[in-house]
Amino acid sequence: MKKIIIAFVIAVLPGFGFAAGGNVHLEKVDIDLNNKESLQRGAKLFVNYCLSCHSAQYMRYNRMGRDIGLTDKQVEQNLMFASDKVGETMTIAMPAEKSAKWFGTAPPDLSVIARSRGGADWLYTYLTGFYKDDSRPFGVNNTVFPDVGMPHVLWELEGLKEPVRDEENHITGYKYVTKGKLTPAEYDAAARDLTAFLVYVGEPVQQTRKAIGIWVLLFLFVLFVVSYYLKREYWKDVH
Repeated sequence: MKKIIIAFVIAVLPGFGFAAGGNVHLEKVDIDLNNKESLQRGAKLFVNYCLSCHSAQYMRYNRMGRDIGLTDKQVEQNLMFASDKVGETMTIAMPAEKSAKWFGTAPPDLSVIARSRGGADWLYTYLTGFYKDDSRPFGVNNTVFPDVGMPHVLWELEGLKEPVRDEENHITGYKYVTKGKLTPAEYDAAARDLTAFLVYVGEPVQQTRKAIGIWVLLFLFVLFVVSYYLKREYWKDVH
């Protein structure tokens, strides 16, 4: 009994810890991993704004291209700026020790960031949650990642905004102080595309797994029906 209690505590404590740190409201985001155009736009944003510091070392360029509907040539021409061969993984050239010196810590690999951080809603809220904060080294902070140690790399697209707070100092909204290249609606769509791409990178076979799961359930249902009538046939003479 004691072992069972200990096992239960070990199992549930991480969940309590996540809940304790997850009291920030997460915006719901609707992504479609079957939308290849969205994934292509997300991949473009990733290689242009993220890949200079963050790798995705468990993803190969040619695998990504096949999954999101691009040929190897299209990948080489449009999405490869840090590698020479389309079969290479999405790594970066910046040494970890130098990045740690510049940013305080080495930027993490983003291969499984969607799974380690709690999914698409967290990523989307993070990408849309940067706000101006002159007390921070890079001049910005983030609603779901307080005291974030990285700049707002998409600020040229979104612009910069200041938080609007209530009497209890809770953030209730934002007001823009610098306009970006995109309108708020366009940036919202870009954040969804980048979120979708990172969710895809975290589990490239997710859609295949779900499709196989449906066929497995259908097979089990048919097997159940056949087994039921076979059982009735075998046992009808017993009664």
